[in-house]
Amino acid sequence: MDEPTRWIPYCGEAPGPDVWLGRWNLDPVLGVALVLLALVLWRERARAAPGRHRSLCAAWALTVLLYVSPLCALSSAFFTVRVVHHIALVLVMAPLLAHGLEPGLRRLPTPLWTCTALAAATFWTWHAPAPYAAALSSVPVYALMQFTLLASATAFWLAVRRAAPAAALGALLATTVQMGLLGALITFAARPLYAPHIASTLPWGVAPLDDQQLAGVTMWAPGSIAYLAAAMWVGWRWMRAGVRTVSA
Repeated sequence: MDEPTRWIPYCGEAPGPDVWLGRWNLDPVLGVALVLLALVLWRERARAAPGRHRSLCAAWALTVLLYVSPLCALSSAFFTVRVVHHIALVLVMAPLLAHGLEPGLRRLPTPLWTCTALAAATFWTWHAPAPYAAALSSVPVYALMQFTLLASATAFWLAVRRAAPAAALGALLATTVQMGLLGALITFAARPLYAPHIASTLPWGVAPLDDQQLAGVTMWAPGSIAYLAAAMWVGWRWMRAGVRTVSA
């Protein structure tokens, strides 16, 4: 019988429940990059707008949580944690970067529906079984996955921020639907789809299909609901602006 494939992604081999809390990612390249970014943020603290500077500092802290803390290693074990990781990228870090970097990206073209389609296609592509497996077996492919997810989502949020309310509302609702659809497809799959997690959850007493279904529900519910909440916020502000205009 052939030995099972050992998946050793960027965050390391899937840890067991007895060691994962000690599995900090000490990648020197990432460490140097974080230190340099921290120095830049510290030097720019007086010149940057306070709100934008806070957004960038929050994005830096989230980077540490996602890629340095034991959460990174745990995402090698559980597809659910990987989905949480990706949702944090596209729904938390990307909006923070869109807000914090907006002045420096003012010349970047961000056609709304192109950015919406690109972000959706990128998210679906990396959650297809074959590209996902490739990312968890190659550090360069993993880096490509992380970069394209974050870059496409940041462009999407920039486009939403710049768009007219009606168009922004439509893009957010479309993204809500596609996120929910992908989550539903993963939830109701009849078999485990993701080879890197066929055995990675077993030391935890969790069946791979159960992990996959929880990941799908996480994408389907919290993920899509977050986009829906953003759409409701845009709609509410649009309605308030209309009321003020009529009142004036």
